[in-house]
Amino acid sequence: MSSPSPRRANFAIRFARLALRAVPWVFALLVVMNTAKPQAVAASAQPLDVLGSIWIANEGGNSITVIDAATSRVAATLTGIASPHNLEVAPGERVVWAVSGHDALAVAIDTATYEVIGFVPTGRMPAHVTLLPGGHKAYVSNGGDDSVSVIDTAAMRVAAAIPVGKYPHGLRPSPDGKWVCVANMKDATISLIDTATDSKSIDIRVGDMPAQVGFSPDGRYVYVSLNGENAVAKVDLAQRAMVGKAQVGAGPVQVMVTPDNQYLLVANQGSQQKPSTTVSIVETGQFTVAATVETGKGPHGVVVDPSGRYGFVTNIYGNTAAMLDLAARKLVATAPTGAKPNGISFSSHPPAPGAPVVKKLVLPFSGKMPGMKHE
Repeated sequence: MSSPSPRRANFAIRFARLALRAVPWVFALLVVMNTAKPQAVAASAQPLDVLGSIWIANEGGNSITVIDAATSRVAATLTGIASPHNLEVAPGERVVWAVSGHDALAVAIDTATYEVIGFVPTGRMPAHVTLLPGGHKAYVSNGGDDSVSVIDTAAMRVAAAIPVGKYPHGLRPSPDGKWVCVANMKDATISLIDTATDSKSIDIRVGDMPAQVGFSPDGRYVYVSLNGENAVAKVDLAQRAMVGKAQVGAGPVQVMVTPDNQYLLVANQGSQQKPSTTVSIVETGQFTVAATVETGKGPHGVVVDPSGRYGFVTNIYGNTAAMLDLAARKLVATAPTGAKPNGISFSSHPPAPGAPVVKKLVLPFSGKMPGMKHE
């Protein structure tokens, strides 16, 4: 075999030198390509520094999931409640209340034994349930008849039915228990209920499709998700007027203020055709988005642990729950749920150790109530 000509040898040497010079640029280009888009965050296998239970209503799965907050382990799956849209751990944390949208019931469950301890009929198409700080009264929004049911939790009976705006949905009490605020999705308003008289005090216009409300810990402001305009509203309770509005992600649903009153968490669900995947963290003073955190497909429900360190989110289109480190502003763990996880609540009592519990809750009947109209 003949040796290469001097011209070819020189060309090869020049080409090699150019290739070596190009290596750093190629490497940099690869780095940019790999970091241009947000990367999926792996769930941490390390336990979280929190003790408690996360309760989740799986509306599409006709079930409730209980998760150990520290380990992200599913501790219990409870069936028997048809289409549970929302739930809330009661003050004292011995009872959780859930609503059955199918059977128009509010159901009280023992958080330790997972036994049904009572149930109360509601109005048509109940959506959310919330309790006053003392736990003696529960309030249920009834989207099918534009009302809020008031439940005497000791007597397990309906004490009143309060007309509110059109298609009431999310609702929560003020920290002092004097007011319950409900979001009227088809009325562009929120209604304030005086809990002393259990009557509507005023409607306040806020914007397109209000879905849920959240009070500031000092009770001065009410924050409202505006699902129809990708925004949240800030309402001054003393002025009875909206004083601010901030743009967030697509299709915001549930909101909650951190215990230190610094941030508002907003779950941006989007739509089934085009799900969102984020939670917006809004600074309450400037009322602007401070951070956006990826959580999963269709963030819907949101709750914060009492320390304010962690946020927990249901991903309604991903059938998962996301655990967020709020200081680091990142996803740190996920857990499986039932189908279409919706409402979420936190208890400071961790679930019992051992194998996961699978249990069917015993209710007085199953199926459609006589005379009940479903839409």
